[in-house]
Amino acid sequence: MDYLLLISGLGCLVIGLAGAILPLPGPPLSFGGILLLHYSRFAEFSENSLIAFGVITVLITVLDYYIPIWGTKKFGGSKWGTIGSGIGLLVGMFLGPFGLFIGAFVGAFIGEYLSNKNHNIAFKAALGSFLGLMAGIVAKTVLCIVMLVYAIIEIYQSFQ
Repeated sequence: MDYLLLISGLGCLVIGLAGAILPLPGPPLSFGGILLLHYSRFAEFSENSLIAFGVITVLITVLDYYIPIWGTKKFGGSKWGTIGSGIGLLVGMFLGPFGLFIGAFVGAFIGEYLSNKNHNIAFKAALGSFLGLMAGIVAKTVLCIVMLVYAIIEIYQSFQ
């Protein structure tokens, strides 16, 4: 049973890291991997570590949907641009690996263009959405890498 937990936990951590970039729930998968490893004999994480990883996972997962919308507003987008960005993110989830990037950008551009008919303003708002999306990906990737490294250290120490 411990080996099944070990393999499943490592699998979740690796898939979670890929999910930080692809349209998969990366940080929740990685956190699930940490929990699976915790219940095996190969790793024992402190209660504080588990709580911290859990809270950060929830926070980054929620912010991942908000940051592109915030980026649209920060770069001068209107309500229409933020709505377009949100719709683009949702539609983009179903369009493959690059769908989120394209969806957020195109959605913000279309929403902003419908609002003010100025392609320069629309492009700037779309750029803000794209940069916000990239910031979210960086945050998810860093968190998933930290969890993976922390797990590998724990597993390595169990064999010492």
